[in-house]
Amino acid sequence: MTVPARLFQIALVALLLAVSGTAARAGEVRVAVAANFTDAAKEIGAAFETATGHQAVLSFASTGQIFTQIAGGAPFDVFLAADQERPRRAVTEGLGDPDQIFTYAKGRLALYSREPGLVTGPETLDAEGLGKLAIANPQTAPYGAAALQVLTHLGKRDRFEGEMVQGTSIAQTYQFVATGNARLGFVAASQVALHEDGSRWMVPDHLHDPIAQDAVLLKSAADRDAALAFMAFLRSPQTLAVLEKYGYAPGN
Repeated sequence: MTVPARLFQIALVALLLAVSGTAARAGEVRVAVAANFTDAAKEIGAAFETATGHQAVLSFASTGQIFTQIAGGAPFDVFLAADQERPRRAVTEGLGDPDQIFTYAKGRLALYSREPGLVTGPETLDAEGLGKLAIANPQTAPYGAAALQVLTHLGKRDRFEGEMVQGTSIAQTYQFVATGNARLGFVAASQVALHEDGSRWMVPDHLHDPIAQDAVLLKSAADRDAALAFMAFLRSPQTLAVLEKYGYAPGN
């Protein structure tokens, strides 16, 4: 480990201790999490509680749904989005702290089927008899918007125009494929990172806009110390290890 990296980790630990305090002062942070980050967030939340004594209470939905809830006064402290647009809007609209916003992860898209051997690459989209293709709602879920960009880039959007089934979130989209209600679909790579069932094609990043996922501290945070501790923990070595495990690239 380089000296600068070691100094950064020391400074980060000091910050966590400063904002989290002792177990006797342990607080609670309410975190609204984009659906693609569900499994990773659960691991990060558990590690956060062990490291700081604070409890992370997690709620999951699509990014668009969460933003609507926040704008309507939902009692969240931290927003982990699947894009950069909504956290920035939260700041612009006076809901988020402009000094506490950053990219915590960068996501990847996968074309997935529970059938072994079905998905081999982009050529899979040329096969006959594929039936329904599942994507997340592109209006509310960034992974759905990315899926449409991929189809457009490959010249396949018109072919599937009447054969797409949309999940309200990437979590529901994955369920469509996992249960066989759709033969294949564009899901978050994190959803298939820990198993080798079925078949998948990891979509190259150049086929869609970057899926940069931002975190923002909300001004309505009831326990600011616990919320700040969680924001700091998102940049900790523990979190970076979880990101790598689930196929995310680190943010900034």
